[in-house]
Amino acid sequence: MTPLVEVRGVTKVYRRDSEELTVLEGLDLTIEEGEFLALMGPSGSGKSTLLNLLAGLDTPTEGTIRVAGEEITRLRPKELAAWRARHIGFIFQLHNLLPVLTALQNVELPLLLTPLSRKERREHAETALRIVGLEDRMHHYPRQLSGGQEQRVGIARAIVTDPTLILADEPTGDLDARSASEILDLLGRLNREFGKTIVMVTHDPNAAARASRTLHLEKGRLLEREVGVAVPAGGQS
Repeated sequence: MTPLVEVRGVTKVYRRDSEELTVLEGLDLTIEEGEFLALMGPSGSGKSTLLNLLAGLDTPTEGTIRVAGEEITRLRPKELAAWRARHIGFIFQLHNLLPVLTALQNVELPLLLTPLSRKERREHAETALRIVGLEDRMHHYPRQLSGGQEQRVGIARAIVTDPTLILADEPTGDLDARSASEILDLLGRLNREFGKTIVMVTHDPNAAARASRTLHLEKGRLLEREVGVAVPAGGQS
């Protein structure tokens, strides 16, 4: 079977005036459909940059990225926006909910870009909130929710379009231990029961332990941790 995600020879260089900062260099990564992958590494190692590249929110300086059979590095900005709306669900650390909208309205937002009717959008949003266990909080505003509940709304918003790939950037970084555990339980359920492919950036080893595979980003290279050994991701020599 063809992998869901194929990253080949990706380099990302940020330029500011005459200065250059190479964050990723010649990076290769393969992600299979249905995998739950954790990305770890020190701050500034490029984890979030890689996540943004997979989401089509940023473009590599060199290399190619293919997701669900589409080489997204070839797409124009308008095509990329349409592709992202169909295929990507993004979970942020700080929820990014609009305070003037209810949980239901926040979850419904991504569906405004689809041809669904108003009734269908509402039904999809309600289903997503039921999946994350917030059927009794649909009409609450963010200020009326706990941090963990806000993150659940964020997850519901990420899955409401039935995305091909869920990308989570430090989804438990702003939560207490109990809420973080509940969010990780939910991500695990989405992976196991709904077959969702998830890539999660985290600093927390306990969070990474919930994933089926963990890669460490160090100096622009991805390393897979074996018992007492670090080997290049994908078994590269």
